[in-house]
Amino acid sequence: MSHIPPLDPNVAARKGFRESEERLKRFWTAVDVKHGAGGWSVVLDGRTPKTPAHAPLTLPTEAAARLVAEEWAAQGEFIDPGTMPATRLASTAIDRVSQAREPVADEIAAFAGSDLLCYLADAPTSLAVEQAREWSPWRDWAALELGVVLEPVEGIIHRAQDPTSIARVRDLALRLDDFALTGLAMATPLLGSAVLGLALQRGALSGEAAFDLSRLDEAFQERQWGVDEEAAERTTARRAEAVLLDRWFRALT
Repeated sequence: MSHIPPLDPNVAARKGFRESEERLKRFWTAVDVKHGAGGWSVVLDGRTPKTPAHAPLTLPTEAAARLVAEEWAAQGEFIDPGTMPATRLASTAIDRVSQAREPVADEIAAFAGSDLLCYLADAPTSLAVEQAREWSPWRDWAALELGVVLEPVEGIIHRAQDPTSIARVRDLALRLDDFALTGLAMATPLLGSAVLGLALQRGALSGEAAFDLSRLDEAFQERQWGVDEEAAERTTARRAEAVLLDRWFRALT
């Protein structure tokens, strides 16, 4: 997405420091959270760390603050930004999404216009049957629970969706606070689906379940042709993102 970078530890590392030249050493001993007028802040030896834009690292719930604090507490002698995805989510919400809510919601809504769950394989039949069985309940869920009606099609030819449903997804996104909106903006491209992203955000699907639904085609190909080691590593990393986003959403409620 153009307004929010992916959960890429290499990007995070480059933003914090260049590993080849300098590694930032841990400068704190104790990690905790505290409640204040702005919400729940992470505290390192009694002081609140700053986001890249120099705002206090303050979150709306104690659980969310503790999720971020866990990452700071888990750091070793040197800080590894790649092991701090919740911290990056929080910083992105505070520094970036808060300033670009409508464009971010537009990008989420755009996924509903070409939602993964609407594109069934035209062959082989066994894959098409599996997709229909696994995906149609979630299109039904979106219609019933969200008021988002999306029509499926066989093959990869684009089918325009009802603009009312696209607008509804945008509205649902804008109803979220900055932190939940950030999570949804990360989840939607990860899963290729606004429906799966919203189901994850609302707790209708776990991160594991949403991720598995998003990669039915990949899993089918793996059963047919085996698993490539490099692809398996990417899948593991993406699955970990989905699980982290699940924890993020639950911590915000």
